[in-house]
Amino acid sequence: MFHELAELTIADGREEEFEAAYQQQGRRILARATGFLWTDLARSVERPSTYVLRVCWRTVENHTVDFREGPLFEQWRAVVGPFFADQPKVEHVQPRFQPFRG
Repeated sequence: MFHELAELTIADGREEEFEAAYQQQGRRILARATGFLWTDLARSVERPSTYVLRVCWRTVENHTVDFREGPLFEQWRAVVGPFFADQPKVEHVQPRFQPFRG
């Protein structure tokens, strides 16, 4: 299992539109991808035009090959891409421990 971490910078004043597009369509497109497990989206408090998108994939290749090189990526970018003020910064991480809840 791998997490894709994407820092998304959204055009000023378009944050609410972006959130609606992600919630109504973007996450549903991701959910249809091979190897998709789950996704969530968080908004920065200090930089309100910045979001962190996490997508959990079975393998890195599920993201980099199956999704990015397939038709779902184009659909996803058509829905959320118009709101980007800059190119997303993306990296992959592998969780080392289960979430700790104290």
